[in-house]
Amino acid sequence: MDHARTILRQRTRRRQRVRKPLTGTAERPRLSVFRTDKHIYAQVIDDASGQTLAAASSVDRQLRDSIGFGGNKQAAEVIGKALAERAKAAGVAKVCFDRGSFKYHGRVAALADAARAAGLEF
Repeated sequence: MDHARTILRQRTRRRQRVRKPLTGTAERPRLSVFRTDKHIYAQVIDDASGQTLAAASSVDRQLRDSIGFGGNKQAAEVIGKALAERAKAAGVAKVCFDRGSFKYHGRVAALADAARAAGLEF
């Protein structure tokens, strides 16, 4: 079997395993994180209504100039702080963290720690 297809299947199964017990509600929406080699994206999602309440990413025009390169831990910290501020403005204080298929270390952990420091409760 093709190696890339095997890796993609493992990543999909890991994502399903992590997300199965998580559901974003109106009281406690889901903070979903996605990363690529060059960028990192995060959004707060209410799964009950299917709406995104707040979002921030390294390709965001407002944040892009202050970040520079979006594929490092410093960029993840800026995104986590910005997301927490936007979520608080939308009236969200508590979230459940959805790391997707990514390990909780490096940029994902930096984003989560910055969001916690800025006032989001996990």
